[in-house]
Amino acid sequence: MKNNALEMTLLFDYYGELLTEKQKTCFDLYYNQDLSLGEIAEEAGISRQGVHDSLARAEAILLD
Repeated sequence: MKNNALEMTLLFDYYGELLTEKQKTCFDLYYNQDLSLGEIAEEAGISRQGVHDSLARAEAILLD
């Protein structure tokens, strides 16, 4: 799942405001805190697939 972490972090710094709060939280936990999808799901109270989908949408927004 991880794209170039440095690139994604830089894009987040510039365009992070385009993301929802859930996407920002998942992004931070995944890229900055280095938590796994399962760990994020447990912390956020959503499914692992939900975390994956949220990250995928966030990455698509940032790359677009």
